Amino acid sequence: MGSLMCYHCGNEVTKFNRVVYDEKEFCCKGCQTVYEIFSENDLSSYYDFASSPGASPDAISTQYDFLDNPEICSKLLDFEEEKTSVVTLYIPHIHCSSCIWILENLQKLNGGIYRSVVNFPIKKVTITFDSSVISLKEIALLLGRIGYNPYISLENYDVKKQAIDRSLIYKIGIAFFSFGNVMMLSFPEYFNIDDYWINEYRDFFRWLILLLSLPVFFYSASGYYIAAWKGIRSKMYTIDIPMALGIIVMFIRSVVDIVIGHGQGFFDSMCALVFFMLLGKIFQQRTYNFLSFERDYKSYFPIAVTKLNPDKSESAVQIYDVEPGDRLLIRNQELLPVDGILISESAFIDYSFVTGEAVPVEKKSGDKLFAGGKQVGELIEIETINSVSQSYLTQLWSNDVFQKKVDIKYRTITDQISHYFTPALIALSIIAFVYWVFIDVNAAFNVFTAILIVACPCALALTAPFTLGNVIRIMGRKKFYLKNVTVVEQLAKVDTLVFDKTGTLTTQIESQIRYEGEELSEQEKSAIKNIIRGSNHPLSRRLYSFLPQGVVVKVANFEEISGAGLEGVVDGIYYKIGSANFLSVQETDDSVQTLVYVQVAGVNKGRFVFENQYRAGVEDLFSNLVKMGYQLHVLSGDNEGEASFLKAVLPTSTSLVFNQKPEEKLEYIKRLQQNGSNVMMVGDGLNDAGALAQSNVGVSIAENVNVFTPASDAILDASQFGKIDYYLTYSKNAIKTIKMSYVLALTYNVIGLSFAVSNHLSPLIAAILMPISTASMISFVTIMSNYYSHKKS
Repeated sequence: MGSLMCYHCGNEVTKFNRVVYDEKEFCCKGCQTVYEIFSENDLSSYYDFASSPGASPDAISTQYDFLDNPEICSKLLDFEEEKTSVVTLYIPHIHCSSCIWILENLQKLNGGIYRSVVNFPIKKVTITFDSSVISLKEIALLLGRIGYNPYISLENYDVKKQAIDRSLIYKIGIAFFSFGNVMMLSFPEYFNIDDYWINEYRDFFRWLILLLSLPVFFYSASGYYIAAWKGIRSKMYTIDIPMALGIIVMFIRSVVDIVIGHGQGFFDSMCALVFFMLLGKIFQQRTYNFLSFERDYKSYFPIAVTKLNPDKSESAVQIYDVEPGDRLLIRNQELLPVDGILISESAFIDYSFVTGEAVPVEKKSGDKLFAGGKQVGELIEIETINSVSQSYLTQLWSNDVFQKKVDIKYRTITDQISHYFTPALIALSIIAFVYWVFIDVNAAFNVFTAILIVACPCALALTAPFTLGNVIRIMGRKKFYLKNVTVVEQLAKVDTLVFDKTGTLTTQIESQIRYEGEELSEQEKSAIKNIIRGSNHPLSRRLYSFLPQGVVVKVANFEEISGAGLEGVVDGIYYKIGSANFLSVQETDDSVQTLVYVQVAGVNKGRFVFENQYRAGVEDLFSNLVKMGYQLHVLSGDNEGEASFLKAVLPTSTSLVFNQKPEEKLEYIKRLQQNGSNVMMVGDGLNDAGALAQSNVGVSIAENVNVFTPASDAILDASQFGKIDYYLTYSKNAIKTIKMSYVLALTYNVIGLSFAVSNHLSPLIAAILMPISTASMISFVTIMSNYYSHKKS
């Protein structure tokens, strides 16, 4: 019986382990069971992505019995609230598209699993599940039964430095050692030295060269064979395939030469080839690690949170300065940036950003609150129990729920080039080999190998991610924080900008406030301050700072109506604070200021008048944007009293729309998009969340308030508002850099292939040129993106 492969895992099927089921061959009952599970749950498409994509499941064991301990489970969970829990597990076997597909369809295997998301580069899966239906141990066992045993070690959850994988260094060291010694032993034959002892021991030296080359072929180059095999199995034709093929051809040809006594072969070239390719790989790896570190370190969100000091005073601090034990005040619609214990009597927390469920959960004093929850209702006080997790907030910001469906053009081009490049390259190398074999056999092998090595789509594949990654890093340094690289491309496509007025064009700093109407008593001022204390609206924050310090009291029946105002009961008296429409007040003039009315016990008392202070540079910014060809719109929830002032200050082409509720702003943007516009919305992260989510690019302004919302694509530090035209220009130049680098990379490949096909390029020189081309391309995009970052719009 010939050698057969297991339909599930690809292992060899012999007469001793053969299991036949459904006319398919399996190597064990475990693989058959997994196949049955997938078939019964309508998951047989798993086998459509790749041939034999699975892993043979381990026998059911007691290795996960420790998960019966609730304390251990609590330590492993990312989130735990009532029945909903979230856990992230490391799955070493994740290796192809089939793995991603089956792991993201776990809900079909067990109804207690809500959803699962795979992070392919780090081989982790985040699972959201109903803990009343399925336990963490049962999830681990389920994964084990289908061949994806999670690696769970409690040591991973202690703060320890992770072990460094030095295998690439070892491979380079062995390749360099063998390369040097093989070159030294090859010198006599290079120079045709006619010496008695050399002639006497020529065969010994050749076999010694073969022996020294074996570790390079079987160990140092092993990564290329594995990657090539996986690429072939998953039908993803990566650059590793021609590389592996070139190495194998050189090795076989050299072994044949030595066995038949024809010569010493090309072992020196093969060792040099592997050495230089590994050098290129470590250079690429180090560059990626550097950019990843820069991204994580530089692009933290500029979010402030209100800290309650020991003397009961309040201060705004960056969330990264929060320490365990600090007391924080969380206002209506604010996100909890860190886990904490509720100090206030009660709270309603909306965990929809984490779980997808928009129903607020009632919590009592002493309950644990998880980061990512949103407070709904009155202001609450919490005590933090750990520091802020940058990675957790980043993960929350990148949640699939808030991703916009966009056409990632340059990523698609890269994928297409990589997909068609390899088959075309192999075809060209075979044609060239057949042509040259009739002229010179040695030349044919040289041409074949040189073509496979010199034509490298790496430069093409690296262009877009390196350029966009560097642009994100530079923008982060300039206080413009982007969610991901896709936002850069979307920024370059923007042709229409929509600005919110209050808190965006105007600043809450350096603005004057005065009161008009019946004089308020100290008790009434204190009550108003306590009510607006729970709101994060820009006007509320400004008014809160304006009113005198009073006694902090409990507010009953607190409610904030978005775009309208606030209401609440203090000491049995009902207060309403907000717009004229909200209080049913008839406005007597078209004031150019923003007005906030006050009603006490059903009696209209008066109004607070806000002298709007516009941000420095607004006039110049709008003028520049119009010259650059952008369509500009300003939306405001205020009345039209300020229209004449804005028309005098802003370009005449600017559209001004007033009396807009949050939902009306969203519909306005939707209409612009339906007319073919690519819209960038700049607004308040909390009150304009809907409009930010609807726009092609949503930018929230950060000015000493907690404005973080996963609906936004970027966060702009308020001090950099006047540089929006610069960021838009820079994003366009980033795309220009990608296009230029594509031309350079294609030019390199055409020239390199021309020399290789005409037998004017040795495999060794090709191996040296390949990492040089990658390095030069990375250097080019880095230099250009840095050059454009210093160029003014």
